Amino acid sequence: MMTPLLVLLAAYLLGGVPFGYILVRLKTGQDVRSMGSGNIGATNVLRTSGRGIGILTLLLDIGKGWLSVWIMSHFTKGDLSWMAAAAVAVVLGHAFPIFLKFQGGKAVASFAGAALALAPAALLGVIIVFVLVVAVTRFISLGSILGAALFPLGVWLIYHPEWPVMLAVTFCGAFVVWRHKANIERLRAGTENVFRFGGKK
Repeated sequence: MMTPLLVLLAAYLLGGVPFGYILVRLKTGQDVRSMGSGNIGATNVLRTSGRGIGILTLLLDIGKGWLSVWIMSHFTKGDLSWMAAAAVAVVLGHAFPIFLKFQGGKAVASFAGAALALAPAALLGVIIVFVLVVAVTRFISLGSILGAALFPLGVWLIYHPEWPVMLAVTFCGAFVVWRHKANIERLRAGTENVFRFGGKK
């Protein structure tokens, strides 16, 4: 029991590593939280600091989600319930990082990385939905919201897992949607930012 609990703590701490904040600080000397939307995630980093650093932030945030679940799988011999708990831990770590006084991001990329390790087939379906929604609407937030909301359904339809896994993925999906509450308000008001893969390099 002690080892999985320690891995959960490690997953939270790994999730809390604010790659967007660190990379922007190293490149520009600025605090990304005072730029654009104020978010530390890849979308705001891309908009404010360039494509390269935005893509790197995305990959690192996905990587920490995947690594957290993989480590738990290694120490629990693939126990899906513990792996799902690690997914929750890394998502919470990204959203409430101890290193930034618990003021973090929306955890979309970290959630995607955890999903890649936990339920890759369901993630593929979500990615298809995300790409289609963003291609049609140009709203990354809307694609993220719909993807997060549909992921638990995909997990259920494809894997039919035990209830602890479903509870964990449902929590993560709902949590990511909740973290987008400001975006939902802007979407309703017609003031949400439109995504353009351009700008700074």
